[in-house]
Amino acid sequence: MAHPSSYRPAPGEIPDEPGVYRFRDEHGRVVYVGKAKSLRQRLSSYFQDPANLHPRTYTMVTTAAAVEWTVVPTEVAALALEYSWIKEFDPRFNVKYRDDKSYPYLAVTMADQFPRVQVMRGAKRKGTRYFGPYAHAWAIRETVDLLLRVFPVRTCSSGVFKRAAQQGRPCLLGYIDKCSAPCVGRISPEDHQALAQDFCDFMAGDAARFTRRLTARMKEAASELDYERAARLRDDIATLERATERNAVVLADGTDADIFAMSGDELEAAVQVFHVRDGRIRGQRGWVVEKVEDLDDAELVEHLLQQVYGAEADGGGANVPREVLVPVLPPDVEQVQAWLTGLRGARVQVRVPQRGDKRELAATVQKNAEHALMLHRTRRAGDLTTRSQALQEIQEALDLPSAPLRIECYDVSHNQGTYQSASMVVFEDGLARKSEYRSFIIRGPEGQGARDDTAAMHEVITRRFRRYLTDRAEARDLELGADDWTDDDGRPRSGPVDERTGKPTRFAYPPNLVVVDGGPPQVAAAAAALAELGIDDVALCGLAKRLEEVWVPGDDYPVILQRSSEGLYLLQRVRDEAHRFAINAHRSRRSKGMTASVLDDVPGLGPARQAALLRHFGSVKRLKQASAEEIATVPGMGERTAAAVVAALAGGPAGPTSQPDVDQVNSSPPPDEPADAAAAAGMLDT
Repeated sequence: MAHPSSYRPAPGEIPDEPGVYRFRDEHGRVVYVGKAKSLRQRLSSYFQDPANLHPRTYTMVTTAAAVEWTVVPTEVAALALEYSWIKEFDPRFNVKYRDDKSYPYLAVTMADQFPRVQVMRGAKRKGTRYFGPYAHAWAIRETVDLLLRVFPVRTCSSGVFKRAAQQGRPCLLGYIDKCSAPCVGRISPEDHQALAQDFCDFMAGDAARFTRRLTARMKEAASELDYERAARLRDDIATLERATERNAVVLADGTDADIFAMSGDELEAAVQVFHVRDGRIRGQRGWVVEKVEDLDDAELVEHLLQQVYGAEADGGGANVPREVLVPVLPPDVEQVQAWLTGLRGARVQVRVPQRGDKRELAATVQKNAEHALMLHRTRRAGDLTTRSQALQEIQEALDLPSAPLRIECYDVSHNQGTYQSASMVVFEDGLARKSEYRSFIIRGPEGQGARDDTAAMHEVITRRFRRYLTDRAEARDLELGADDWTDDDGRPRSGPVDERTGKPTRFAYPPNLVVVDGGPPQVAAAAAALAELGIDDVALCGLAKRLEEVWVPGDDYPVILQRSSEGLYLLQRVRDEAHRFAINAHRSRRSKGMTASVLDDVPGLGPARQAALLRHFGSVKRLKQASAEEIATVPGMGERTAAAVVAALAGGPAGPTSQPDVDQVNSSPPPDEPADAAAAAGMLDT
């Protein structure tokens, strides 16, 4: 750990202006991002006597090795840049709000030619309108089932839609008038888009307009003595009323507001929000946050609004209401309001409810937050303590200088030497970090796979850490220039940085501990790979399956951890996750290789051109009957490629190739087969 005074900038170097700053560790990884009205005053507070710092702040400044800053013109710009950097670098010392569950949304894919209504979870997509979140997916389906009578929008998947279009016959919903059947041309794309827009307007709270419109049409039909149509319109009005009555009115009509509440202690907090649209509760959402920063409630609220509405803006448009009601005002409420106003395109007010219905509803949200925190503590009782204990036990057992906050584990999977694949899984602070998982295709010295497991492990470790050395050098050159990253002594340098630089790279950061699935042979192979690359600051161990022994390079006897040890349990989880991920990568490769086509060997004929040929001719049989001139008329095909296709098809029919259907890891030599095409690409991101 570095002492803050070792990288403290001179007081005159730091500007007395608003800006955003970031702390980096010795490997160049961003560990904390913050903003300030005055960079000079804020950064100076980090370099006071360490004894006066909060324990979490002390841990951060001693983990860091350099500090950088960017001057921005306004505090609103600082707020936006801070959110951008937190999302980009994912610093470990910044508070990050995570959902306590994956909430379902009602989504309408307005970017499609024929928009589809469906249930969606996870990251938001551009061009899609979202409504919710809802507590249960069945609540969305019940609402949609009611509204399809009035708004018969498409709900089928792409496969069902294409199949119905090919057959010229709609699905069941089309026959019972719960779908306008755009698949068979019953409605034009423009009219279906308008129908989907009406559906979105109704879900957004504009129910009265549709009720008035249907009522007028019903009266018109009755005056024309068309009682059947009038009865259908009457039933449609009743359907809309039932859909709107599902959510009781909690605030005055026309009120759009998000009501936030928070309950927590010094270590973690639970946050709840009620989304009120047109006076009705349209959705509820919750987060749980670990307080890795020394923040008070006001600063937590600011980070909460920043991450919630910033994430929605990244998804294609922020659903910011007119009012945002919070338990405590953020420190820079004017800047937060200005930022939200820019996202919404209209004025947004952030305030604390003082009286009336809004205060009563805020009290209800507060009770929900308290209940969510209690439930979270019940589910994860002792989890923080357990993870810390596990990391400490591993540190003591392997005699490491510090707790292994980042652990990488590697495993190899193949099928009697074929389709050799390997996995890299990453755990940070004892939790899986799936966004950094990677899979590898084992090439071997001749491109036909490794001779055994130890050679495969040596290749994987070599490729990963060779990329680490390359990416680290490139990252430093891109961020500050090759001459500006370090000082004369080779230590990280503090100073200003351009806000557009510093893109994180995938392999630019080393782990604290490398774990390999296996015993002494695999550990020795990994140690040799690290030694050949000159890497001596990464700890290494192996976990053997049979007796769960921990092997360290150069030791004749294993390290034995107690069966009830939290450290052993963490290593087992890391090893099992690497094994699962390696088998999945192997099965994926094998399933693709089980079926081969004679077209695969045609030079210049990739998957896109193969698909174009099949679309044009309809089948391989018709393609075989076509001449080179006919094939050349297909978009993207040339005369030379068409001649190659004719020659390949004349050589014989395509047929599947089979491989033994067994997932295992053994030392059998690979068969004499051509190198897999994907192997030339090297590393696959999964």
